[in-house]
Amino acid sequence: MSEHLDYATAGVDTAAGDRAVELMKNAISRTHNSTVVGATGGFAGMVDASALLGMTRPLLATSTDGVGTKIALAQALDIHDTIGQDLVGMVVDDIVVVGARPLLMTDYIACGKVVPEKIAAIVRGIAQACEQVDCPLVGGETAEHPGVMDPDDYDIAGAATGVVDADKMIGPDRVREGDAVIALASSGLHSNGYSLVRRVLDISGTSLESQCADFGRTVGEELLEPTRLYTRVCLDMLDSLGVDEGGLHALSHVTGGGLGANLSRVIPSGLCATVDRGSWTVPAVFEWMRRNGDVTWEALEDSLNLGVGMVAVVGQSTADQCMSLAADAGIEAWVLGEVIASEGSAAERTAAEGSSVERTAAEGSSVERTAAEGSSVEHTAAAGHATTGAALSTSQPRLICGAKGVDAGAVALSGSYRVS
Repeated sequence: MSEHLDYATAGVDTAAGDRAVELMKNAISRTHNSTVVGATGGFAGMVDASALLGMTRPLLATSTDGVGTKIALAQALDIHDTIGQDLVGMVVDDIVVVGARPLLMTDYIACGKVVPEKIAAIVRGIAQACEQVDCPLVGGETAEHPGVMDPDDYDIAGAATGVVDADKMIGPDRVREGDAVIALASSGLHSNGYSLVRRVLDISGTSLESQCADFGRTVGEELLEPTRLYTRVCLDMLDSLGVDEGGLHALSHVTGGGLGANLSRVIPSGLCATVDRGSWTVPAVFEWMRRNGDVTWEALEDSLNLGVGMVAVVGQSTADQCMSLAADAGIEAWVLGEVIASEGSAAERTAAEGSSVERTAAEGSSVERTAAEGSSVEHTAAAGHATTGAALSTSQPRLICGAKGVDAGAVALSGSYRVS
């Protein structure tokens, strides 16, 4: 051999890793609140959990996630400072749905080659989003994988832990017949369905740099729009509405699987949430997907959020207050539908048979009739929510139940989508 072998010649540059840490350190420190113990760079991140002593029965909630193939678009555009917010949205907003307040988050980056500025940009994005939701970023790992990943390739993942007192936990057990189902608008595609997105780009031959009149910006800018963060507004709802009969009963984070599948996870067996597709105008990016990829509405429903990023199930008496809290946070909100009794419907039969597939509504139970005819609830849009001047699309009524392996209730989607 002409030279001695070391870690750097094997492809791992520890000096570059140290440089990346220096570049991201200030952003990480800004996420640290009074609970954080120790400084950045220790073997373990720590937080002071003394606040748990004041709880009757503290429950820890945890979530781990990534951002899927949206990363491929960030890499193609060489824009790396927004994907971190997507990660925080996917992770932290999954623990707030049980009523948990975030205590800490950690991240993991695997890459083919450490480019300090790129890695620091990713982590700064994570840190800035953590700062927005008051969740300390207490640790992370950047792993260089030469020979396993291409030099320009990377992937990211994160994990978060939160806490909720048992008597403040929300979920299916609190949902009651007559509850209002409230939608909180998404900022766009968020971080799900990007394998379908990339296929549409391929089929249509669309360039990420091309201008799109529907978006008022480039296609790439629209597709990279960061995931909206809901943690703060959801916690405001918990604090303001409470969790008792008239309060906040459940939250559903609309991620992979779409609105129906995710909402059904928080509806108890024997009940059904109705969804009026005509109660909002579907953002342009989803119609662009449908038109350019010849994607059916059913396929869009099964994979994308279609403009609804979070759903709150609340007592009817607090529905207006719930929407006002969202508006105060700069988030559009409106009534999607209501919770009704399923009365031995197809929802219960599907659960009994162990099926997790959606059923097209047919004549029969009140749930099926609701899907076919539309809910009786008055779908009043919140202030500023535009539903006029839109063309109506067509879509069949559907009944979705038992999604993602959860033994739960059903969601009946009816009506036609409004598109701009």
